[in-house]
Amino acid sequence: QVQLVESGGGLGQPGGSLRLSCAASGFAFSSNSMSWYRQAPGKERELVARITSDGSATTYADSVKGRFTIARDNAKNTVYLQMNSLKPEDTALYYCYWRGFLRDYWGQGTQVTVSS
Repeated sequence: QVQLVESGGGLGQPGGSLRLSCAASGFAFSSNSMSWYRQAPGKERELVARITSDGSATTYADSVKGRFTIARDNAKNTVYLQMNSLKPEDTALYYCYWRGFLRDYWGQGTQVTVSS
């Protein structure tokens, strides 16, 4: 079955960095685009970044452009989110996402808290 397992969240300092990882299994990872979403308390879930199957193209939310980088390692079935210059407003639950053929798949989420 499809599994998306995030890791790497935690407490980050303003201006600091964190790297999230999402280990995928149960589908043809290297043939599919992958995304990171986040949801802050009281807010709707929003797209943070997306990467094409071969990593040749990426898109970002305006709020994270120039600070976050999405990348993937198809040999490891893993997608990453490098988060630099963290801001308190980046505090959220971060989810890995794959749009499957019949339904959407989400990881369990990893909490990122940015605070001094």
